[in-house]
Amino acid sequence: MADLAVHTTPIQGLLVLDLPQPGDSRGWFKENWQRAKMVALGLPDFGPVQNNMSYNAERGVTRGLHAEPWDKLVSLAHGRIMGAWVDLRPGESFGATYTLEMGTDKAVFVPRGVANGYQALERDTTYSYLVNDHWSPAARAPYTYLNLADETVAIDWPIPLAEAIVSDADRAHPRLADVSPMAPRRTVITGAGGQLGRALVALLPDATALDRDDLDLTDADAVARFDWAGVGTIINAAAWTAVDAAETDEGRRGAWSGNVDAVAHLVGVCREHRITLVHVSSDYVFDGQTEVHTEDEPVAPLGVYGVTKATADALVQTLPDHYIVRTSWVIGEGRNFVRTMADLARRGIEPSVVDDQYGRLTFTATLADGIQHLLQARPAPGIYNLTNSGPTRSWFDIAREVFTLVGADPETVSRQTTADFAAGKVMSPRPRHSTLDLTKIQATGFTPPDADEALRAYLS
Repeated sequence: MADLAVHTTPIQGLLVLDLPQPGDSRGWFKENWQRAKMVALGLPDFGPVQNNMSYNAERGVTRGLHAEPWDKLVSLAHGRIMGAWVDLRPGESFGATYTLEMGTDKAVFVPRGVANGYQALERDTTYSYLVNDHWSPAARAPYTYLNLADETVAIDWPIPLAEAIVSDADRAHPRLADVSPMAPRRTVITGAGGQLGRALVALLPDATALDRDDLDLTDADAVARFDWAGVGTIINAAAWTAVDAAETDEGRRGAWSGNVDAVAHLVGVCREHRITLVHVSSDYVFDGQTEVHTEDEPVAPLGVYGVTKATADALVQTLPDHYIVRTSWVIGEGRNFVRTMADLARRGIEPSVVDDQYGRLTFTATLADGIQHLLQARPAPGIYNLTNSGPTRSWFDIAREVFTLVGADPETVSRQTTADFAAGKVMSPRPRHSTLDLTKIQATGFTPPDADEALRAYLS
């Protein structure tokens, strides 16, 4: 008797399982689905939600080729079949084919977008399909079909199709040359009108861009009603970022609603629909006592905004498939510190700037590039620090550099302590040190550009 094993095939993601089938004169037993054992051997933890059965009374019944908008694990309760699979996903592997004659001691994991066809080689063949989305008549719309007799893939059916039992619908499916590849699952960008959102939309033009007017993430009913079908990734660039206002009674409620309730609603959606969530976090989750923060440093927020961001991080970490991108000092399209300093320099205004807060700038182009890299490279889920690289600077250092780059006198920028700047104001406490360690994301193959060089390019 073979041991439980998982084997790869020439089609990426299509896996064949050997299922131990101990038996005696009474019959046999098998573990048709055993999550812990199978995942440990390489089967994706695909989250099945429905089990379907299909019965073929006659030998020669042939079905397919259907590419479905979900993943499934196919096995047999009785009989023997020839299975055929054709990759109908976009890319170089489009049209790649694999066949296997199998009985009750095998199972095949079929990823979304790979077409499957089956021919019963015995009477009373019974199939089991374990799928990770709920089937409905409406769900058939996003299927992609290929003709069983397509000459290009040239499947060698044991029983010729002229002698097989095939439905009229399956005989009418298109040839490969006329098949449009199944589109990959969509990406949704929330907070698309913000600084980071705009950079993400520019980088990912095929994504669905949502701003508050399109979907209010704080409204649980609105989030639940939104059509999440076919969505594979949500990049959450939406947030309450009025850091100082969060310290007021009204602002505290707004910050909690925008940064915690909204994220809780997205986490629920991602769990239900098996969606990858990319969530943008902040250096404000730290108290700033450590000069350089790693991903595994315990959070210790100083103010309300930091508390809401740390709470949201904890919610996101309950998902099996997530990336928390922790960043600092974001600069993009819109109002920000660099543009304010450049404007003051050009107007001849001599500012006082705090010189006792330290960190690195993060340009939204870098942040967007890093997020795209994580989604393409698919390292282990978790927290990844992401800023521009280079030496740590104070806000005072950066202001002087901005003045220099726009042709103004940097000596007109004076130093100020955070305590002096905050005097008489309602202001959130800031972490003294905001520099984030970049070792982890660099190990995935992404090297953030130098912050000083990025600043020069931004101002040019």
